[in-house]
Amino acid sequence: MSLRSSQWWTMGVRAMGVRAMLVGTVTLAAIGIAPAARAQQAPASAPVATGEPWQIIPLAQSSLVFARDGSLVGEIGREQRTSVSLRTLPTYVGQAFVAVEDQRFYEHNGVDLRGVLGAIKGKVMGDNRGGASTITQQLVGYMHPDVIDRREVSGVSGLSRKLHEQEAALEMERHYSKEQILEAYLNQIYLGHSWYGVDAGARHYFGRPASQLTLSQAAMLAGLPKSQTLYDPSRHPDRALARRNLILGMMATQGYITQSRAAEASAEPLGIAPNDGMSASAGYFVDAVRQQAERAGIPVSAGGYRIYTTLDPELQRDAVAALVSGTTRVEAQPGYHHVTQAQANGSTDYLQGAVVVMDPQTGDVRALVGGRNHALAPYDRALDAFRQPGSSVKPIVYAAALTQGVPANAIVPDTALAITLPSGDVYRPRDDDDRFLGDMTIREALIHSRNSVAIQLGMSLGMDSVAALAQRLGIRSPMLPVPSSAIGASDLHPIEIVTAYTAFANDGAVVQPRFITRVDQTAGRTVMTVPQNSPQQVLDPRVAYIIRNILTDVADRGTGVPARALVPPNVPVAGKTGTTNDNADVWFVGMTPGLVAAVWLGFDRRQMILPSAFGGGLAAPIWGQMMGRYYANHTAPSWGPPPDGLTYATLDRASGQLATPATPPDQRYTEFFLAGTQPEALRANPWAVPQWGPLILRP
Repeated sequence: MSLRSSQWWTMGVRAMGVRAMLVGTVTLAAIGIAPAARAQQAPASAPVATGEPWQIIPLAQSSLVFARDGSLVGEIGREQRTSVSLRTLPTYVGQAFVAVEDQRFYEHNGVDLRGVLGAIKGKVMGDNRGGASTITQQLVGYMHPDVIDRREVSGVSGLSRKLHEQEAALEMERHYSKEQILEAYLNQIYLGHSWYGVDAGARHYFGRPASQLTLSQAAMLAGLPKSQTLYDPSRHPDRALARRNLILGMMATQGYITQSRAAEASAEPLGIAPNDGMSASAGYFVDAVRQQAERAGIPVSAGGYRIYTTLDPELQRDAVAALVSGTTRVEAQPGYHHVTQAQANGSTDYLQGAVVVMDPQTGDVRALVGGRNHALAPYDRALDAFRQPGSSVKPIVYAAALTQGVPANAIVPDTALAITLPSGDVYRPRDDDDRFLGDMTIREALIHSRNSVAIQLGMSLGMDSVAALAQRLGIRSPMLPVPSSAIGASDLHPIEIVTAYTAFANDGAVVQPRFITRVDQTAGRTVMTVPQNSPQQVLDPRVAYIIRNILTDVADRGTGVPARALVPPNVPVAGKTGTTNDNADVWFVGMTPGLVAAVWLGFDRRQMILPSAFGGGLAAPIWGQMMGRYYANHTAPSWGPPPDGLTYATLDRASGQLATPATPPDQRYTEFFLAGTQPEALRANPWAVPQWGPLILRP
């Protein structure tokens, strides 16, 4: 077509008016000019709209998940969106979108005739600068995909779609004001990563609500509708920056801002927020919250709710950082021959881990990490995986022994065992060092995690008694009544062992985990309240105290030293390592006066991590790093006073007997007893039995 023919075409369409404009657009599509291209459409899972294609309909909202400090940690819903009023936004937010998407938005009546003619002329002249869809046309297409499919850009279906879109746009403009249309558009527009509308975009890209967007941030968001993938600031910051600055220039050219203000905004960095704008990376926790709310009958996935939780963002960040760095260290160890996470290429057959942190007074789950990367492997190993706890279950065996009157200084031989099972097989437990250390107190046996002693105690008590105590302590998974269960051969969920340890931290009172405090609807009406859990007394406080005292020794001079070494010395630490016989599961379960936490490492498909894999070497440092970071900024309370009814004496660590003047200082220690279980010499002379107060024996 010649230039003269193009001029004739332009004059003809102008003369024919709006209807001719529509026909002209059909001709436009027929000669191959598509509407303004969008490189990435909204996800196909978006709900289908209802109503006439010109109607502005209510938009799907997401449910927001808040941490204990009120910060945002997650969003639930097929379309992550929170609709906002245009009047709550800085003026330049809407202006940025108008400048780049539809500069004559306030002049046309839904269809931009000049834009259509410009597109035709550009096509004829070989300058294909895009299409001519207005904001109103885009809105009807995005809001009513069941009627107007914007993916249809060519052929007969493309022509029909374009015609319907323009007709609906004209009708929409007759029913709604420009402000209403622009507001609906800003709340509807897709901005990548399943984020819809400027408020979701502002929160996830910049960590702030849309009402607090800066000029440069608004311009960056306005650049995304053209291509959410091409201009994704997290993947292509240079492209995003260039497009943002282009839009700032357009805003200045069109008179929305001055050139100097555009230059000032162009000089600002992108400033993309970490963790997709969340205060902590908490995908596994958010999944757990969603499941719990929906089990309670609240359809939070449908959107429109505000979920308030127990999560501590700082502690969650510390947990994530410690697990990520700790597992990476393991992968770098000599002799590690598995696929690393960096080599996995979409597989989940790499080393995994889990962290659970609870408040032992309230049960509030303060941090939860169900794996190394929620996006790659969303299966929650902290709540859903069944894993063998190894030696971390031994404190329950020892608590059962103390409950039945076995004192902590009782001597049990660490010796070879040959146990005939009902199947006829012979079970021969061993320790990782393949040594047997002979007679020792059960305190020393727990400190050094000797398997033979734990199994002998379990068998003498009856494994059904140990299992019954485990159930009272909150372990719902069955403990098999077999000798190997005394050293952790029965599977459980990681959160169950944390729950059980709350009794040791809380003077024998166990507390169940709590994730949600309340759920509100968007309008503010509370629809669910979860009261703080009350500790339930399930264990003699004196027994709990003695076990915690032994676990303090585990951290100070036993297998838990790597955890203790990373926590400030003024913070009390007690805990227990765990390693399965095949080195496939490693643990550290520990406590401070204010927190109980477990760290687990292993593979989803059970296999040896390393021949030298131990809880003390792999899991304990992760626990220590997490707690060390947290307590660098927080003070820890002290353990509460000892419960009534305990007596104590200074013993010889080697013999378990009363210390004498000849006992070396490094072999002397203070042992605690339930009344009636103290050494015979003290029972025979009640005046020599000390009561609580300063640890000084009185005649």
